[in-house]
Amino acid sequence: MAQSDTVTRILDTAEVLFAEKGFAETSLRNITTRAKVNLAAVNYHFGSKKALIQAVFARYLDPFAERLNHALDGLERHYGGQTIPLEVLLERLAESVLEVPAERHSLKIFMKLLGLAYTQAQGHLRRYIQAHYGETFHRFVACLRLATPELPEAERFWRLHFMLGTVVFTLSGLDALRDIADNEYHEHVTVRDLIRRLKPVVAAGMLAPLESPEPAAT
Repeated sequence: MAQSDTVTRILDTAEVLFAEKGFAETSLRNITTRAKVNLAAVNYHFGSKKALIQAVFARYLDPFAERLNHALDGLERHYGGQTIPLEVLLERLAESVLEVPAERHSLKIFMKLLGLAYTQAQGHLRRYIQAHYGETFHRFVACLRLATPELPEAERFWRLHFMLGTVVFTLSGLDALRDIADNEYHEHVTVRDLIRRLKPVVAAGMLAPLESPEPAAT
């Protein structure tokens, strides 16, 4: 088997197991057994489990960051220095997300992995994402800041992560939601149908009026 085939087999197996079980619960032995390779192959190609986790994310985040940067380039040219509307930003973000799994395995795996990056104790992964994709993320947030000028920075932070949580939860449970929609409402839902319905909910959450602080207890 060629080296590139070995690497692909390891990565394909690792991303599925990580999405199914989590990072801590998936051992290198689990991966090598299912991938039908020896442990030496993993150590040779990746060096460590942390590096393997990072390589799994890079398969999705490299093309995603490239597409999102390209989308932002186009928006900045189109709007010529004017503020890009929030709904348009979210539309381009969704399109960038949807294009990536077409090259990889599935949107569900991509979303599950993204959710695990924030819910499991993987500090090295958050540092890796920040180091390699932080510039793209900050560029998007800069556009978001202009589209939501009334929000304080801390409030924008929370709403952005509430948005991320909503998207990850919804798209990682895509199969179950489709089954419910089909069985209970007789709706055959595509991924783009789901994104179309999700977008106004997320936009409304980002643009919701600020609540007045509660009075201090006496």
